[in-house]
Amino acid sequence: MPLTMSKPGVVNTIKKVGGKEEIRRFLESLGFVVGSSVTVVSENGGNMIVNVKDSRVAIGKDMANKIMV
Repeated sequence: MPLTMSKPGVVNTIKKVGGKEEIRRFLESLGFVVGSSVTVVSENGGNMIVNVKDSRVAIGKDMANKIMV
């Protein structure tokens, strides 16, 4: 399922990062790599704040839809 469907506070494991090559590289530079854990902290108007690799990252709904957990 895409990261946007995850409930806040639930720890998920990243299964796949989709999108074009430049988008995948950008997300990987933020820490969204296959096998790492990600937790949704909050969701506000489609934008999400997530914990990944011991840091908080804010991403838009379009980016979060490309991250499969």
